[in-house]
Amino acid sequence: MTADLATDVFEEHRSLLMGVAYRMLGRVADAEDVVQDAWLRWYHADRTEIREARAYLVRVTTRLAIDRLRQVQSRGEAYVGPWLPEPCRTDFGDTVPDSADRAVLADTVSLAVLVVLESLSPLERAVFVLREAFGYPYAEIATLLDRGEPAVRQLAGRARRHVAERRPRYEVEPARRRELTERFLAAAAEGDLAGLMCLLAPDVRLVGDSGGKAKAPVRTLHTADKVGRFLIGAARKLPSALSMSFRPLEVNGGAALLVLADDKPDSLVQLDIADGRITAVYIVRNPDKLRHLADD
Repeated sequence: MTADLATDVFEEHRSLLMGVAYRMLGRVADAEDVVQDAWLRWYHADRTEIREARAYLVRVTTRLAIDRLRQVQSRGEAYVGPWLPEPCRTDFGDTVPDSADRAVLADTVSLAVLVVLESLSPLERAVFVLREAFGYPYAEIATLLDRGEPAVRQLAGRARRHVAERRPRYEVEPARRRELTERFLAAAAEGDLAGLMCLLAPDVRLVGDSGGKAKAPVRTLHTADKVGRFLIGAARKLPSALSMSFRPLEVNGGAALLVLADDKPDSLVQLDIADGRITAVYIVRNPDKLRHLADD
């Protein structure tokens, strides 16, 4: 296989590899690093010995992601305040032709599910991602991870139960989520507490991720009263000189709004919605996690 052909084959699978790596790590930059490392291994490998490029590339990417995840966990890095995954523009390309499959992929890349996946072991997370997001058979996952199939089935069952217990129930219909997001931001910006309370579920929670680099709650807020009052208070404290604007985006499988202050990313807002009410508010304010969205 020539170098040009090797490049073409890799680019054909890049979207899939990025999807695996991002779901494993929840960080765009780390996922890009892993995919780049996978490319280097592919480029320098003896490709005459590789029978199936896709399987080889997924195996290398998954193992590199497991190693990266273990390194992060072993360092035990402290994060200031609640942690949310780095928002990722959703683009499944031509790898997912079926709308039902797209819905599955969107669900497994949602902010809420990725937060739950953080509590799994690296191996459990790998098995869950390969099985639930990409539909790999247990036997193939066992080969990819050099594990026996019974062990893989056990890992999958444990991961699935854990995610099912903690996965929030929400609607993913894009138009409905976008409409409620716009109404939610308008009510907050106008100081309309009554309007906000009509949108929020009684047990709504607000998760704000700033990494200590911007103002955000240092703990998750619970109940409509606390969430509504916090949002109204935060809106009132915004400097009047700032020019605020909103850019609709699709990130992590769902509608979101990028809030711009003087044309610079200030925060990203995404909602979970169930039974027509907002059940969770995710606000990413860590500038390191928003920088890449400004260029999209």
